[in-house]
Amino acid sequence: MNLLRGQEPGIHVTVVAGEGVTHNITQIEKKGRYDPVVQVEDETGKPIPGASVVFALPAQGPGGTFENSTQTLIVTTDAHGRATARGIRLNKLTGPFSIHVTASAKGLTANAAISQTTISAVIRANGPFGVSTKSWVIASLTLLGIAGGIVAYKELRSGGNPNTITATPGTPVVGGPQ
Repeated sequence: MNLLRGQEPGIHVTVVAGEGVTHNITQIEKKGRYDPVVQVEDETGKPIPGASVVFALPAQGPGGTFENSTQTLIVTTDAHGRATARGIRLNKLTGPFSIHVTASAKGLTANAAISQTTISAVIRANGPFGVSTKSWVIASLTLLGIAGGIVAYKELRSGGNPNTITATPGTPVVGGPQ
């Protein structure tokens, strides 16, 4: 459980997904891949459906906004007591940030924080022209195979070499043609 000090008894918030995520702001992320998810439970561990959950991004520094163009998003937990903060639009600032979570149900509140980080890193292939080394090796082997096939075809088509050396049984003779 990811509980903070001062949390009131009777309601708990557990971070299910999103803790420790690193976003690369130079790459397009798949929608929903890193959406923060929390679960709200009572003191016995039973999920609380219909609880109100507020996700809050930082007002300054790394972070961003939600699809509603604000830094707060209010979500109601589903039948399993889970709430998901969908549609975070990251800003261009890099570094660590926290998504603060406040859940309310049965007249009680609980808090949690989800730590994430944004980085700016260009990931490049490790070969010339941005092509991976593996691709270069495969292309080279393919070209060698094609060249070998062309040489073999030309040899077979020309009917062989007229200066063929043959070995016949008998006493070996070394010298010029007779």
